[in-house]
Amino acid sequence: QVQLVESGGGSVQAGGSLRLSCAVSGLPSSSNCMGWFRQAPGKEREGVATIYIGTRNTYVAPSVKGRFTISQDNAKNTLYLQMNDLKPEDSAMYYCAASPDREASRRLHITSWGYCSFAFWGQGTQVTVSS
Repeated sequence: QVQLVESGGGSVQAGGSLRLSCAVSGLPSSSNCMGWFRQAPGKEREGVATIYIGTRNTYVAPSVKGRFTISQDNAKNTLYLQMNDLKPEDSAMYYCAASPDREASRRLHITSWGYCSFAFWGQGTQVTVSS
């Protein structure tokens, strides 16, 4: 029973910072990626950042590179997205995601972004950035 629960969203002014957290439980040990996605009203969901669990190698979308940082705690129970210098265009619902194991991938819809695939999703946390 995989559960991903986001928190830390809110309303901030442009230039401010937020740190999103994703509490992770029940993730298969073979799951190799976690990531953050976002979706603004009327827009398609887009990848924000990913982390390869085994190596902690990260990838950040060009639109947020230099401002956002993805990380995990040592126990791998929490995924973070540190967001600095927020801009109004960052306003969106932010979702935590994780890759499935082979068995789960046969039963769930797969979203691919970069070298990672995702099938588990949280409920999202809203980020609103005002000018």
